[in-house]
Amino acid sequence: MCWIKFEYDFCLLSLITIFYQTMELKIITTRDGSKSLFVPKMNETYHSKFGAKTESEHVFIRMGYQYINQASIDILEVGFGTGLNAFLTWREHLKDGRKIYYESLEKYPLSPDIIASINVFENPDEHAFFNRLHQTEWNMPIEVSPNFVLHKKQVDLRHYQTDKKFDLIYFDAFAPDKQPELWTEEIFRKMFGLLNKNGVLVTYSAKGSVRRTMQSVGFSVERLPGPPGKREMLRAIKK
Repeated sequence: MCWIKFEYDFCLLSLITIFYQTMELKIITTRDGSKSLFVPKMNETYHSKFGAKTESEHVFIRMGYQYINQASIDILEVGFGTGLNAFLTWREHLKDGRKIYYESLEKYPLSPDIIASINVFENPDEHAFFNRLHQTEWNMPIEVSPNFVLHKKQVDLRHYQTDKKFDLIYFDAFAPDKQPELWTEEIFRKMFGLLNKNGVLVTYSAKGSVRRTMQSVGFSVERLPGPPGKREMLRAIKK
């Protein structure tokens, strides 16, 4: 009976994986000129149409990375996606010289041809580093740049386990109405437990239900001005 259940679960996971791997993705140019992806079957974009780079810089860099005042930062990212958040974090780290450990979770990595199509950085060093982010092996920590360690993990957030604690979480899953299973009390309780004291979680979402769920597991939650196209975003702190 257990074996039959295992075979059923394995087949179901395989079908889901095939669905995502063959799911049509359309490359779009957002309003600030940066590239993103549109998923027609979900009617969802990877980033804001008002500006992929602008959104990531505002939500994750300005309201997250720059908010933390310490010489080294351990970061957990929920949703590696196009690698934009990791790239922008690396670029910010070049300015301030902080030591970065960057662990990123992604269940369905993008294909090389998609990566090649969205890597439009004119600066040769930035173009090369963006490629390096995607070409590094999964499931092992790699120093992709001096004092910048990237550890990509191909895993479902719901099954993710670690003993490590983080200073900052970039919560960048698809929107709550598209991926509701990743915006639950159980998930945010897990996020709370993964943070060090005074650790920070930032997300583009400002839904009242998301804010109340964060508060229910112990977070102190701030509503902050959002990026272009969004009135607000959320920053949650483990006090």
